[in-house]
Amino acid sequence: MKKIELGISTFGETTALEKTGKPIAHDQRIRDMIEEVELADKVGLDVYAVGEHHRDDFAVSSPEMILAGAAINTKRIKLSSAVTVLSSADPVRVYQNFSHVDALSNGRAEVMVGRGSFTESFPLFGFDLKDYDSLFDEKLDMLLHIKENEIVNWPGTQFTQRINNKGVYPRAIDLPVWVATGGNVHSTIKIASKGLPIAYAIIGGKPKSFKPLIEAYKSFGYHVGFTDEQLKVGSHSWGFIAETDEEAIEKFWHPTKTFVDRIAKDRPHWQELEYEGYLEMIGDNGAMFVGSPETVAKKIINTIEILDLDRFLLHLPVGSVPHEDTMKAIKLFGEKVAPIVREYFANKQ
Repeated sequence: MKKIELGISTFGETTALEKTGKPIAHDQRIRDMIEEVELADKVGLDVYAVGEHHRDDFAVSSPEMILAGAAINTKRIKLSSAVTVLSSADPVRVYQNFSHVDALSNGRAEVMVGRGSFTESFPLFGFDLKDYDSLFDEKLDMLLHIKENEIVNWPGTQFTQRINNKGVYPRAIDLPVWVATGGNVHSTIKIASKGLPIAYAIIGGKPKSFKPLIEAYKSFGYHVGFTDEQLKVGSHSWGFIAETDEEAIEKFWHPTKTFVDRIAKDRPHWQELEYEGYLEMIGDNGAMFVGSPETVAKKIINTIEILDLDRFLLHLPVGSVPHEDTMKAIKLFGEKVAPIVREYFANKQ
């Protein structure tokens, strides 16, 4: 029986609400997120993952702070970043911060690291984008060394400090490290070479187009001696759940368009979202999971089977959705969608 983990990823989006035309204040959005993760835990979802950004349209710059707050009143849900921008962070501090989350949650913390598709943190913390790849590669190696060694002897590299026989505390119980990527072949092979679980951001095009990448990840990982237990594959995709397809499609259109159009102003390869494009993205072959519990469950099952996923995260919400609608979507995900998906794979030979 294949064990499938289902969960939520979020960035704490704060774009303008449709009804008021105003964004949710950062402090309110952060408090709302604590309620949302507590509900996700209560309805039996497996993972809650929070991303790091340094922009006014996202409330969260420090995922571990949100996760620490969430750790207190949750019981079983795994608490992860999605992602921690490791390139512009200190690996020692990343390990220490997530070790605190691990202690507060009794061993439920994870860190998902990435290069950062949003790059505001680089100038903010004094890093040069020309070093984008080297920063990440060197700091990932250092983080993994710290994870495996209580007393750290690290030679130092171009972008990491030398550490001579110093302990890094507190120690986490385990602290799994996932690596996120947008679908780059070079990154995929690098992650496989370290035997680390991989998470793909599937937010455009057709999910099935990621199949060759995942096959390459598994093939190379097996070739260098890693196992299925080490070579786990996850994905996260935008989505929204309501009682009916019609309600979900209607409620999700404004926040998605607002979010995409905002990013399109900063990124030349993004375009403003038209309604026809939105309908294509939420269709059977598109990358968004929007609809009733039955519709979303069917699409999740299909995606997990095609890509052979171990974990599926629904990015919820995308753009600002009223808190009560987000809470309802989480409830439907845990109480209706997840049981359908789990039963399907439990019965699958």
